[in-house]
This record gives sequence, structure tokens and C-alpha cells, in this order.
Amino acid sequence: MELAQRTDWASSGWEGLAPNVGRVRLPGWDCTTGLVVGEDAALLIDTGSSLREGVRLRADTRALLGAHGRVTHVALTHPHFDHVLGTAAFAGVEVYGAVGIDALFERGTDGLRSSAVHNGLPEEEAAEALDVLVTPPHRVCGEWTLDLGGGVTVLLANIGPAHSGHDLTVLVPGTPEIVFCGDLVEESGEPQAGSDAAPQHWPAALDRLLDLGGEDAVYVPGHGSTVNARFVREQRATLAARFGVS
Repeated sequence: MELAQRTDWASSGWEGLAPNVGRVRLPGWDCTTGLVVGEDAALLIDTGSSLREGVRLRADTRALLGAHGRVTHVALTHPHFDHVLGTAAFAGVEVYGAVGIDALFERGTDGLRSSAVHNGLPEEEAAEALDVLVTPPHRVCGEWTLDLGGGVTVLLANIGPAHSGHDLTVLVPGTPEIVFCGDLVEESGEPQAGSDAAPQHWPAALDRLLDLGGEDAVYVPGHGSTVNARFVREQRATLAARFGVS
């Protein structure tokens, strides 16, 4: 299908990071969703904060991929409401998350609901999304390579716990390497450490992130503008000092 050749980021409202890689910053929480396009498959990274946002992303990606293309895979960087509640809008896709995210979702959704509503999502929208919450059937322990066709591969890497109990990053090899960091890195505000964070492991997770991407990579935060390795190192130092770890 040669989907990558049809991707027109410039006219879509998305930010092109490479010919076959783009992202959009969603309104409200400034949450990033990414898209990686191969010849016969496409990976969406995070799905927004509600079914409404998921439906918007589905429409966006259909326009980007053309009449014969669709999202075939979804990777969830971590189990917070603003990154996962739109997943049910993508019926029939292969969904990936860090190992343990399935058990977290199956234990109950009260925490997701309260977090979403506390942060401003209307209660009815939270309830609607949670009624059809998608538990990832593919759980990544270590690393998992996906082949999207036409020489386009991505590496899913479980490098948590850190920002959450189940942090997954997505590396897109190329020149430069592109790393979708989830909320392990934040640019538009201070990194948030909630009750499920593992702050003692967070600096080491950023070391692993830097090892994956390297010095010349483009790092895509969960919120905010893209950053470089120097920014990630500086945020690592800030977190280490904040949490009293090396």
C-alpha cells in the first residue's frame, strides 16, 4: 500500500518529524500522540484523553494515510487517562503496553476515573471511555520490535517503572533517531510524580532512554515541544536532585 509515500504532515495540522513519522499536540492537556507509517501498517502512539479525542485521531489518521490506509497498531506509553482513554475508537488494532498494565486495568478503573475528572474531563466522558477501556493484549517486558513494512521498524522498550508503574518508550530508527518518551520527559511543565510513580528509578530510566536514542536523537515528550539529549540529561539531573537519588 506504500502508506508512507502518501503522508502529508504539512497540510494535516500534525508536525512532521521524518517523512514517515509525525505527531500532534492535543488541546487541553497538551498531550502528544505520534504516528509511524510503514508501507503496509501504521503505529499510533497514545490515543488521547477520551473517546471524543480518539475519534478525532481516527479521522486525522485516516486522512493522513489515505483511503486504503488505517492504524493497525497502538502503543500506550503509560496508563494515565490522557494517554489511553481514546483507544476504543480504534477497533481491531493490535494494542501494546508495558507488562503489568493489563493487571492494573483489570483491578479496576476508579483511579483513572478520579484522575480524569479531577483534571477536568467531564464525568460523563470519563464514564463513557472507561466502559470500553481497552486492556492491551500485547505486553512488553524488555523490548519488542514491530515491522511496519518497507524497511520501517519501531522498537518498543519497557524502561519503567518511573513516571508511572508501567512506562513504555517507542524508538524509531533513522537519521536522526526519534524517541517517543511518554511522560518520562516533559517540556511544557515540570515532570509530574503521582501516587503510582517510582521516583527512585526515574533517573535510571532516563539513562536508559538516552542509551536508546543517543546524542543526536529527537526526543518527543509526552507534553511539550521536542527536545534534545542535553534537555533530557538536564531533566534527569533535576529529578535526581528533587528525589534525592543518584
